[in-house]
Amino acid sequence: MPTLRFRQKVVHKLNNSGIIARPKTVIHPIKMKTTLIAAAEVDRLETWQRYASHMCGGCHSTCCTLPVEVKIKDLIRIGVVDEFEKDEPPKNVAKRLQKEGIIERFNQKSGIFTLTRMSNDDCMYLDRKSRLCTIYDKRPDTCRNHPKVGPRPGYCAYKPKVVGR
Repeated sequence: MPTLRFRQKVVHKLNNSGIIARPKTVIHPIKMKTTLIAAAEVDRLETWQRYASHMCGGCHSTCCTLPVEVKIKDLIRIGVVDEFEKDEPPKNVAKRLQKEGIIERFNQKSGIFTLTRMSNDDCMYLDRKSRLCTIYDKRPDTCRNHPKVGPRPGYCAYKPKVVGR
């Protein structure tokens, strides 16, 4: 097994040669220092920051790239399911919504639908330019309850808005 010093030299050499394009890495043998993370990675919950309401205005709407699980009442509120359809078998409603590209999945056991996301993982209801929800007043309970409820309750995947885009 290579020694710590050897690994540090290799990383230093690769960083300086431009082979690895990342900031200099500090290797701590026993205890890692905690550092402020400028932007969270959605798939790495440990990078998420404790939520504060003032964060949303300056965020890139990273929470809107998470899968949005909804129930039939959310779909009625959004306006993609008719009030009369709620009595139909959810499987039939799911088939129609999948054909229309509104949902990507339906879990028959739980009755949960998952809204379709764009190719960049954005929610289909997220405006591409403003990064604001186009159905904010009718948004699903999942969105209303975030980040109190979610992958890491009380934390959000904060990522600062990129200015000029």
